[in-house]
Amino acid sequence: MTLSRDAAMNVAKVLTEALPYIQRFTGKTVVIKYGGNAMIDDELQRKFAQDIVLMKLVGINPIVVHGGGPQIGQVLKALNIESSFIDGMRVTDSKTMDVVQMVLGGTVNQGIVSLINQSGGKAIGLTGKDATLIRAKKMFIERASADLTAPEIIDIGQVGEVVSIDRTILDLLVASDIIPVIAPIGVGTDNETYNINADLVAGKIAEALNAEKLVLLTNVAGLEDKQGQLLSGLTAERVEELIKDGTISGGMLPKIECALNAVKNGVRSSHIIDGRVAHAVLLEVLTDEGVGTLISRNTASPGR
Repeated sequence: MTLSRDAAMNVAKVLTEALPYIQRFTGKTVVIKYGGNAMIDDELQRKFAQDIVLMKLVGINPIVVHGGGPQIGQVLKALNIESSFIDGMRVTDSKTMDVVQMVLGGTVNQGIVSLINQSGGKAIGLTGKDATLIRAKKMFIERASADLTAPEIIDIGQVGEVVSIDRTILDLLVASDIIPVIAPIGVGTDNETYNINADLVAGKIAEALNAEKLVLLTNVAGLEDKQGQLLSGLTAERVEELIKDGTISGGMLPKIECALNAVKNGVRSSHIIDGRVAHAVLLEVLTDEGVGTLISRNTASPGR
């Protein structure tokens, strides 16, 4: 089929717009946290996998870290295991941890690996327990109370926070044609297994690898101001101001803090992008406009 002149010109425009970004990011590492609608919609899954394969083919090194909260919830419900949350964190006893490992390290992880491989890539699935990739420690939640002189310390079970990332295995994979797909499960010095928030894992991996970008897929357009307008380019300093004045609050706050910490610790830029948009990752990384909010260390540039 022959393209019309207008269609051909549009293709040429897209390719030429992408070229400088491909040149700039060749050889660089981009860590992508994959979750939300992009992970449960069949068509968005397929297009996400295509984005990851294309990035690798043009010389960019993608690393995928995935969540799986809804899938875990479905299995827990089917097994009649009660699920509860405290401050957004799933309380994880030993039975729940068994399900988390089965779902994240098995079903979800291997499903993503298969999609990437079907799209022409070479992916391999890992959890943080493999080669002790993610060292973790038990997380406790502190809750202030007017009746107590010190905050209440709440034990939420086998929920962890990242202590360190051993980049050895990731360096080997990144230097090859293989795309790592990582489930956010860590291991403690006591050999305990920990369920860790995927955003936090992605951020820490990006920091450990001095990644060019950290990309967090969400179910919103990005960070918005108090009038509901998308904020497309922000400095770390400006983000801190928005946290202080209450523009950033609620459920978006942990994600923004993860993105902010990454750019403060060596990652060139963090991106909060709309995973409901087809090919969101490519649009954010390889076009002028992007599809979300970019947070950079020093200058907020409209370029991605």
